Amino acid sequence: MPSTRQSLPVIRAVQRLTSLPPGHVLVFGSNRRGIHGAGAARDAERFFGAVRGVGEGLRGQSYALPTKDENIKTLPIVEIAVHASRFLAFAESRPDLMFILTPVGCGLAGYTPAEIAPLFASAPENVRLPEVFSARKNGRRECPMGS
Repeated sequence: MPSTRQSLPVIRAVQRLTSLPPGHVLVFGSNRRGIHGAGAARDAERFFGAVRGVGEGLRGQSYALPTKDENIKTLPIVEIAVHASRFLAFAESRPDLMFILTPVGCGLAGYTPAEIAPLFASAPENVRLPEVFSARKNGRRECPMGS
C-alpha cells in the first residue's frame, strides 16, 4: 500500500507560534538542562507548556528534543540522532497527537537542514516536517525557527 505521507503538507517557515489546536504538539530543540531561553524553546515555555528544568520529552503541548548538552554546548550529530530516534518512537506510539517539528538543530545548535533532516526520514505520518527539511535549501546554516 503506498504511503500517504507525500500528500501531507510540510510546515512552512513560521517565525512565531503562540497557539496550537488541541492535540497538536510543538517539537523544539532544547538543551539537556531544560533552560528554554531562546527561539522556539522560549516560545515552547511561554505558550505551550514546556517546563524549565525538563530537557527532553512531552510537557503540555510541547516536546523538548535535546540538541545541546547540560553546558549548552552543541551535541554531536550522533547524540542528536539518539534523541530524534527516541522522539520518533514516541510519536509513533501517540497517533492521537499531531507533532509540529521545528527545524531542531538548525538554529543555535548550528547544523544545516541537510545534516539534520535525514534523522527524521522515517517520521510517522503524525509528524509534520518543517519545509527546510523537505527542501534542504542550499545547505544554509540558518533556519527560521528552532535550536
